[in-house]
Amino acid sequence: MKLQNDIIAIEVAEHGAELVSLKRGEREYMWNGDELFWNRHAPILFPAVGKPYNNELHIDGKVFPMKQHGYARDCEFTDLGDGRMRMSDCALSDAYPYRLRLEACYRLTGSAVEITWTVENKDCRDAFFQIGAHPGFMLPDYDADREVNGYVCYYDKEGRAVEPVVVSDLDDGNRVPKGKQVVLPKEMPILADTFSRDALIIEQGQVATTELLDAQRSPVLRVSCPQAEAYGIWAPRKKGSPFVCLEPWCGLCDPKGFTDDISKRQYIKRLAPGEKYDFTYTIEVL
Repeated sequence: MKLQNDIIAIEVAEHGAELVSLKRGEREYMWNGDELFWNRHAPILFPAVGKPYNNELHIDGKVFPMKQHGYARDCEFTDLGDGRMRMSDCALSDAYPYRLRLEACYRLTGSAVEITWTVENKDCRDAFFQIGAHPGFMLPDYDADREVNGYVCYYDKEGRAVEPVVVSDLDDGNRVPKGKQVVLPKEMPILADTFSRDALIIEQGQVATTELLDAQRSPVLRVSCPQAEAYGIWAPRKKGSPFVCLEPWCGLCDPKGFTDDISKRQYIKRLAPGEKYDFTYTIEVL
């Protein structure tokens, strides 16, 4: 699917309903999916965000395999027209015990693309899930010999610049309490070793918007999601990664050792039969 207006143009793949291109003129903002670093662009995280402990979900006394970030990113979607796509209703039936319908909608407004994912409970019982975004963006004029290749700024729901607290470390994708909390600066430099210990996880709804600046501190783009309960900032541990991911989440990876029922997962969403839940975030080119 391709959409464009007088300012920007986007391309969305039917595989995973993934945003694979965002251009203003000839300039590409999305990560190109180079397998040397990361072979995705902006996957949908659903019905799990992050890694369930032991790659398992415990639901009503049964154990269900669930890989990191769920299955939606690897499912085919049908183009419904008008910027909308729908995942096959049977895509999760063999791996997940709830009948959930997932639709994606992309809208262009000026220099921004608004992305909404709608989850509908088609089951006859309450259903649980998490959902989140994982867009990756090119670092402008990346230079492996340069110490700083960009900056990330953080803002709360009122638009105030904040210094968010990173409250957990990751061990094999699962959270472990930090002995000492890390406070990120309002302008966090992207260095070669920034993600040497995996993603930076900002919890407790501290951040609603992130902004990417280039190496000269000029604004590049903004990712906004006021409903975000957690935020992930990530690039591969491999040095020289020429991109960064700015990830608003309504969900979170499990703490190490977590084996409780899915209803006890942090930031879990619960839908009654027939109910819908919208997750919306915006990428604005600056």
